Amino acid sequence: MSTTRQIVCGSCGRINRLPAERAPQGARCGACHQPMFTGHPVEVDEEAFSRHVANNDIPVLVDVWAPWCGPCRAMAPMFERAAQQLEPKVRLLKLNSDNAPSLSSRLNISGIPTLLLMRGGREIARHSGAMDARSIVAWTEAGLTRS
Repeated sequence: MSTTRQIVCGSCGRINRLPAERAPQGARCGACHQPMFTGHPVEVDEEAFSRHVANNDIPVLVDVWAPWCGPCRAMAPMFERAAQQLEPKVRLLKLNSDNAPSLSSRLNISGIPTLLLMRGGREIARHSGAMDARSIVAWTEAGLTRS
């Protein structure tokens, strides 16, 4: 009997079931037919954030940022590079805290940029402050091995 894992499409938000034994590289969404992983973070609002965190069977790394934040803007290309290395093991999301103030408050975001590593709908690691791509990847991998 084959087991499946759920992956939320970064393009349309539909939940897809993929065979656990099949590598997700090259997988396409059953609804919109777009690639499931593009090597780029997915921009999310509150609803999409909740959908990804609650329904992805892979870990989710969230960059909480704001457009007026200098360190956030400096870290954006680093997060983009980290996505190329971490996908498809991890889904990377970008959440603009200015567009989601109530969610930012519920997540206890006190400074930005903040990275949240989540698995199974729960936060397993947090880091506030900018990092380079190599540090983001190393921090994420360390967080996944500790949890």
